[in-house]
Amino acid sequence: MNVISVKNKTGTPKYKQIIASIEDAILSGTLKKGDQLPSLNSVRDTHNLSRDTVLMAFNELKTRSIIQSVVGKGYYIINDNIEVTQKIFLLFDELNSFKEDLYNAFINHLDKNIRVDIFFHHFNDDIFGKLIQENTGAYNYYVIMPANLKNTKLVIEKLPKEKVYILDQMHPELSEYSGIYQNFEKDIFNNLNKALPLIKNYKKLILLFSEDIQPQGMLKGFDKFCKANAIESEVVNSLQNRNLNKGEVYVIPDDKNLIRIIKKIKEVQLTLSKDIGIISYNDTLLKEIVEGGITTISTDFNIMGERLAKMILNKEQLQIENTNTLILRNSL
Repeated sequence: MNVISVKNKTGTPKYKQIIASIEDAILSGTLKKGDQLPSLNSVRDTHNLSRDTVLMAFNELKTRSIIQSVVGKGYYIINDNIEVTQKIFLLFDELNSFKEDLYNAFINHLDKNIRVDIFFHHFNDDIFGKLIQENTGAYNYYVIMPANLKNTKLVIEKLPKEKVYILDQMHPELSEYSGIYQNFEKDIFNNLNKALPLIKNYKKLILLFSEDIQPQGMLKGFDKFCKANAIESEVVNSLQNRNLNKGEVYVIPDDKNLIRIIKKIKEVQLTLSKDIGIISYNDTLLKEIVEGGITTISTDFNIMGERLAKMILNKEQLQIENTNTLILRNSL
């Protein structure tokens, strides 16, 4: 019975691959209480390992009371009714209210014996690389939100591909990985088209876009929509020192700038919806209420988190596009 799998250049230490193989075999029922494991020398020779590497793995399993050694006979499974604790490395770009919804939905749909450790890279390439490097081999699965960072494949490819799930943005270079993502280019184009009759009541459509944070697909879809419908448009990277003019509609991807523009509208004594329109990204309970309701383009982060949990539990190797919807409210 060949239950042990060891691969080269996966980024996971080989002794941990031995442990994971035996754990997986117990969970799947391939190995049961009383079954004998391959011998140390057999595992060593089959996978071209040092004897110490195999012994390190077996000793850890002994310490956890999963296997025992019988002098002169070998190693045997002594407990096949165990809950093998699995660990998930979850790397977000930042935490906000809607990503908190995603996180809660994710952990609430995992098995109780699975631990999730959350980290944040804050759109910083160095932090992104360091966090993954420092935690390579320490987790069963890696859920990674690459945001719009460049050259992420060079970092992620050090991890076992079957253990990686990409979240929210699926870069072309990461297309070989499983994950659940938003199609930002298609979603902004389609949803702005749904709002076109209302947008035409204004003179100009403005996208607040930060190259460092926002997905490039959002910018491409915005430009495509404006050209297709002959809409006068502008892309700005900040609201600072900007004068608001009647007849403008702002697409605001982040909540901090949403608050800033609402405050600014009040300061210059303009009227939301009548004078200035707003389309915000990512729906929250607050946006249902503030200023009579803010129009949003939003994915369902609860569904995203729940589906991600199911993918990991079922070991699914899939790419799933999480759909976006337009929610029309008072601000447009």
